[in-house]
Amino acid sequence: MARWRSHVVWAHPSSRYWCDTIVPDFTSHQVMQNLRVSRELSEYISSRVRHVLGRRNTNYHLCVPNQKQVAIAIWKLATGGEYRTISHLFGVGVSTVFNCVQDFCNTVIKVLLPAHITCPDAERLAEMAALFQSHWRVPQCVGAIDGSHIPIIAPEEYPRDYYNWKGWHSVVLQAVVDGRGLCWDVCFGFPGSVHDTRVLKQSHLWEVLSDGEFLGQSKLTISGCEVGHYLIGDPAYPMQNWLMKPFSDTGRLTPEQHTYNYRLSSARLVVEMAFRRLKGWWRCLLKRNDYKLELCKKMALTCCVLHNICEEHGDNFTEEHQDRHANIQPPLQALPEHGSQKGADIRAALMAYFNRGNE
Repeated sequence: MARWRSHVVWAHPSSRYWCDTIVPDFTSHQVMQNLRVSRELSEYISSRVRHVLGRRNTNYHLCVPNQKQVAIAIWKLATGGEYRTISHLFGVGVSTVFNCVQDFCNTVIKVLLPAHITCPDAERLAEMAALFQSHWRVPQCVGAIDGSHIPIIAPEEYPRDYYNWKGWHSVVLQAVVDGRGLCWDVCFGFPGSVHDTRVLKQSHLWEVLSDGEFLGQSKLTISGCEVGHYLIGDPAYPMQNWLMKPFSDTGRLTPEQHTYNYRLSSARLVVEMAFRRLKGWWRCLLKRNDYKLELCKKMALTCCVLHNICEEHGDNFTEEHQDRHANIQPPLQALPEHGSQKGADIRAALMAYFNRGNE
C-alpha cells in the first residue's frame, strides 16, 4: 500500500536574532545611520509598494514579510554591503537578498518613479523659476543639469567604452534638479567614455526641449530680449535658448563676463550638492559592485526616486564622508563656444541684467 507523506517546507530559516531583536530597538538616529531613511519614511515606502511587492508562502519557500523585503533592499542601497553580509544580518539566503533588491527596484520604478520624478507643468515651472530668482537672483531658471559617473566593474563586453577620463569604468547619470535639489529628469545608462554633450543630445530630455516650446511657454523681457525658462549647465554643454552656460575661462574674460559666470555658477551648485547628497545617502552608487548593467541602471533610478522622497519629506541628511571622486573635475581647457544664436542673445541679455546692479 502506498504511504502518503505530508508536504514539507524545504526552506531552512537562518538566525534572525539581529533583524528581529536588535533592529526594532534601534533609536531614530541609528535607523537614519543604517537605512538612510527615518522609520516613518520606511513605513511610507512599504505601504506604497506593498500591493506590488507582496508575495505568498509556498511549500518550498517561506515568504519574506513586505516590510523586511523593503528593509533588506534599502540596506543594500544605503550601504552598498555585500549580499552575503546582508544575508547574515537579516537571516535569509543570499539569493533572497538579491531577489529582494531586484523586486524592490522594479516596484519602485513602476509605482513610485511616476509619482516622484515628474516633468513639471506650467504652474510648477513658475514656482521653480521664482525659487531660483529669490535664492540666486537668476531670472527664468527652472533647473540645473549635470552628469555624474557611477563606478562599475569593467563589463565583459566593450569595456573600453566604459573607461572614463578619470581613469576608471563607469556609467553616466544625467540629472536635472530644481532649486530644492529634487530631480525632475533623470537619464542613466550611457558608458563612461561618452561626453556629457552627447549624453544630453541622445537623451529624451533633448527631444522634449529642443524645439523650445516646452520651456518657452512663459517669457519675460530681460534687457530687451524675450527670455523663456531655461536650464543651467557647465561650459561643456551646447548653448541653447533653453540651456545657459558660463563663458569658458580663457584668462581674458571681461568683468561683465566674470559677473555672469559667478551668478550662474552660484545657482548651478544646486545640482552638484544634489549629487553629493544622493551618493551620500545611497552608497551603493559609490562602490564598484559587480552588477549586471541592467540591475545597475535599476538601482541608480531607484536611488534617485528615494532621494526625491527623502528631500520631499524633509529627512535630515548628515554626510559621513565625502565621495572620493566628488571634487575631481575635468582637465581645464579652452572650450569652443558652440550653440544657437538665440541662446547667445539670451546669454547677452542675462549678462547685461546681472551687470545693471540687479542684486
